[in-house]
Amino acid sequence: METKENKNNNNNLQSSVIQNHVVKPSSHFLITHFMYLVFVPLLGAVCAHFWSTIKPYLAPVLACTSFLVFLAKFYSKNRPRHVYLVDFACYKPKPELMCSTERYVERSRQEKVFTEENLCFQRKVLERSGLGQKTYFPESILSVPAKSCLEEARREAGMVIFGCIDEVLEKTGVRAEEIGIVVVNSSLVGPTPSLSAMIVNHYKLVGSVKSYNLGGMGCSAGLVSIDLAKHLLQVSPNCYALVVSTEIQTLNWYLGNDRSMLMSNCLFRLGGAAVLLSNHPSDRRRSKYQLMRTVRTHTGAHDNSHSCVSLKEDEEGRLGVALTKDLMAMAGEALKTNITTLGPLVLPMSEQLLFFLTLVARKVFKMKKVKPYIPDFKLAFEHFCIHAGGKAVLDAIEKNLELREWHMEPSRMTLYRFGNTSSSSLWYELAYTEAKGRIRKGDRTWQIAFGSGFKCNSAVWRALKNINPAMEKNPWMDEIHEFPVHNSSKI
Repeated sequence: METKENKNNNNNLQSSVIQNHVVKPSSHFLITHFMYLVFVPLLGAVCAHFWSTIKPYLAPVLACTSFLVFLAKFYSKNRPRHVYLVDFACYKPKPELMCSTERYVERSRQEKVFTEENLCFQRKVLERSGLGQKTYFPESILSVPAKSCLEEARREAGMVIFGCIDEVLEKTGVRAEEIGIVVVNSSLVGPTPSLSAMIVNHYKLVGSVKSYNLGGMGCSAGLVSIDLAKHLLQVSPNCYALVVSTEIQTLNWYLGNDRSMLMSNCLFRLGGAAVLLSNHPSDRRRSKYQLMRTVRTHTGAHDNSHSCVSLKEDEEGRLGVALTKDLMAMAGEALKTNITTLGPLVLPMSEQLLFFLTLVARKVFKMKKVKPYIPDFKLAFEHFCIHAGGKAVLDAIEKNLELREWHMEPSRMTLYRFGNTSSSSLWYELAYTEAKGRIRKGDRTWQIAFGSGFKCNSAVWRALKNINPAMEKNPWMDEIHEFPVHNSSKI
């Protein structure tokens, strides 16, 4: 016979089974689906209540709803995609490639090509140029004699370009095979295969990659590349674009005595930058900046503007880049054209109104005593990255835009530390601003560059987060405490 104790054990076992297999699952289901259990019947009751009201209009309602859904999908598919700057990297050459003024003059003397008068001329240009004592030349130029050949140019290109790209891929964690667009600009050296093909080969990019190689567009070509990449990203869903800006110095060392061509020897230096852009919506959170707009203006229809910077041969048949006396005037005209287009897009209404009223007073009512109103671009931008083409260019822009020393600091320090690195100088300037800890979320940065042709191009960026210098890896970080350098005679 079954004892009383056994009966109790059996009852407890049955209760445990019921609790584990019936009660707990039921309570879990009720809690998990409470909202559905309450609101689904309620929604059904509401629909039933209004069914008789909307039934005569059901067909128009469905048609209108379908049309709105179609419009929403069409807009979502065709609206311009946002372009984000995930990160960028600037190349910093090895210390042994530094070239002080003394080393430059001595190196030039060793060529036994330049006259003593032109050696003195170059020294004076360097002393007034705004360049410091730590700018860089490629090994091919520092060698005696200079190795001006295509093989050395390719070696320099690989050193700079791969150095930049390796760093930006490391900083972003993006794999090379994820890159769908490559845009490279180098104005004076265009080898075959191209520099963009060299990148595709080196990193084994996918066969469907869209690659572009821009040449002959001068120091503003970096922003031309950004503009091209922007348009490509806006029609290529979920894509990364790699933009590389550099100027190969090896083949551009002028060995002659035409002073208009010697200027480029004194100003241009080794450098390069790689920028990774994305249109992935998920990249917004980790990206540094969003590209707000680009504005490109070209004044090459005028002969003086077209020819103020040109690659040509001197009287002895030696190739060099000639800078004419019209350069500053043409740069001013190009700048005026560019900011006239950019101003209405970025300036507050108060500044636009003042500019308009002044224009009307001068042009319509012929009030010549009314001075032209210069809009205050400091109300539109927190930071300015102006192409470090030379001290005279920076002085002119500082005066014309009424900027303060603080705004000009990134451009002047870049010119001082790295020289004129052509189209990549804007990125050394932005890196300087980041290294100083100046970038805050929401800050707007205006990049503006000039180039042969003659062109003036602008790009506007908005910071998506605070940039912490302690987390940055850029060419300024190990020496940023030494800047700014205050020396008016050189800067």
